[in-house]
Amino acid sequence: MIGIRQKLLLGFGGLLLIVAAMGVLTIRQIDLLGGAIDVMLKQNYRSVVACQNMTASLERIDSGVLFTFAGHYNEGMTAVRLHEENFRHALQVELGNITLPGEEQKALRIGELFMEYARVLERVTDPSEPLSLRQNQYFSILHPLFREIKQLSGEVLEMNQSNMHQANDNARLMAATAHNTMLAAILASAVIALLFGYQSHRWILLPIQKLIASAEEIRMGNLDLVLDTTSNDEIGTLSRSFNEMAATLRKMRKSDMDTLLRTRSATQEVFKVLPSPVAVLDLKGVVEISTETAERYFGLKPGVNVRDLGHKWLCGLLQSASNRDYASESEVPDGFIQHFVGNREYFFQPLAVSVSAGTALILRDVTQVFEQLELKRSVIATVSHQLKTPLTSLRMSIHLLLEERVGNLNEQQADLLFAARDESERLEHILDDLLDLNRIEYGKAHLNIHPVSPSRMCAEGIEAFALNARDQGVKLEHAIAEGLPDVMADPERVRHVFANLLSNALRFTPPGGTVTVRAADDQDTIRFTVEDTGEGISPEHIIHLFEQFYRVPGQPAESGIGLGLSIVKEIVEAHGGTVSAQSQTGKGSVFQFTLPVQKNRKA
Repeated sequence: MIGIRQKLLLGFGGLLLIVAAMGVLTIRQIDLLGGAIDVMLKQNYRSVVACQNMTASLERIDSGVLFTFAGHYNEGMTAVRLHEENFRHALQVELGNITLPGEEQKALRIGELFMEYARVLERVTDPSEPLSLRQNQYFSILHPLFREIKQLSGEVLEMNQSNMHQANDNARLMAATAHNTMLAAILASAVIALLFGYQSHRWILLPIQKLIASAEEIRMGNLDLVLDTTSNDEIGTLSRSFNEMAATLRKMRKSDMDTLLRTRSATQEVFKVLPSPVAVLDLKGVVEISTETAERYFGLKPGVNVRDLGHKWLCGLLQSASNRDYASESEVPDGFIQHFVGNREYFFQPLAVSVSAGTALILRDVTQVFEQLELKRSVIATVSHQLKTPLTSLRMSIHLLLEERVGNLNEQQADLLFAARDESERLEHILDDLLDLNRIEYGKAHLNIHPVSPSRMCAEGIEAFALNARDQGVKLEHAIAEGLPDVMADPERVRHVFANLLSNALRFTPPGGTVTVRAADDQDTIRFTVEDTGEGISPEHIIHLFEQFYRVPGQPAESGIGLGLSIVKEIVEAHGGTVSAQSQTGKGSVFQFTLPVQKNRKA
């Protein structure tokens, strides 16, 4: 069996052999070419230079002899001696660099002729001899020797130059051979690479593409697919593994379907006995499974599209759940929906949870909670109203006694009555807060909302506490931004908010401190801030400040029963705003609330 590994080794091995052969041939050709160039540059070039130096020196010697004939004997002899030495040096270089056949005989002959030339040169340049005799020897003996030596030097020069040209031609021929060899090797590599690529496509790519297509079919759910397993290589092994996997998946799918059917049946039975209305919807809003209470109370039967039931709050809830990854609650007022079943009134808190390929709708029955809340509000309202009447009579009696209309009071009796008056007034404030809170929560508090200037509201809120701040030694400041748009608010209710926040700030700010009121534009709202430099509030108490009846530990009894900030929260939220608080122990507190601006405000 020839596997994919062997096929790859065969293809890449052939390419590797060709690359290695190309490398060896290239190195050999380069070595031969380098040798030829070495011969051309090192050996023949030295002989050429030596012959040129001999010819030049010989000509300078001949010129020096002629100088002696012309009456410049000393100058001529200087040139003769200098260039005679140069000639001998060049001749030695040539004799030591014999590289061509016949070159040695010619070089030795030049040496013999120059020795004879030197002997005649001594007689020709002897100043004791007559000039005519020296001239006669020059033209009859010395000059012919000069021409013969020069001719032989030129022949040696020509031999070396000819050999250099031949070496150059050989180098060119070797370069052309190397070029052709490399080109042939490249073409052979390209042909083998194309063959290997074609075979790779047949051996590897086509089977892999079939496997990919088969895997896609299996991914789409076609587990009945059977792959071709005729190949004996790794692809065939993988195909057989695919077939075994598909068979296993078929078995698992059948087992999972059986389990799913059992689970679905059990789930439906369990759903039927759940007390709360619960339904599971698909992506189109069609009920897949539901409890009996969901069917009886809301008509959420399997197969029904919830959009056809006419529940407006339900469509919005499902839309909100589809856009989020967490549970979505209904945006109806108070978070409850009122629903009548028979002759009885029920209250439900809808909750939609996005699940895999659908939505789970849960309707929590909060009827009992709602009834308890209504009962609490009713009790608070009844008790508060029932206490108001005797409290009013009690306060009136205390005032009459203090005015001494029914008799004189001693000092101790007066003190007791003053204390009773203060406590009765404190009790009246508590009852008023309870009634206000109850009316706001119950939605019966009438809000006279109209456009109001933020600067005016801040000024009125500060003005009521200016005298108290001066008496306490606290600096009361304001920082109101200019050009603020009007807010939509009930001035009386907002003054109550300012009164509560400012009274708290002054109560907990020591003499020398500062209370600052700010107002600034915050997109579609105006943000009001009351900041003090008091003792601050611990972080564990900040999160509970706006809860009903919550009092920070350590406060004096006359500071209230913990309803002031909860009333502030209810008033602000009734206006559509928000309220928050930040504080650092020892550095003071910051209370903020927002009110919406006019809808038709100019940009």
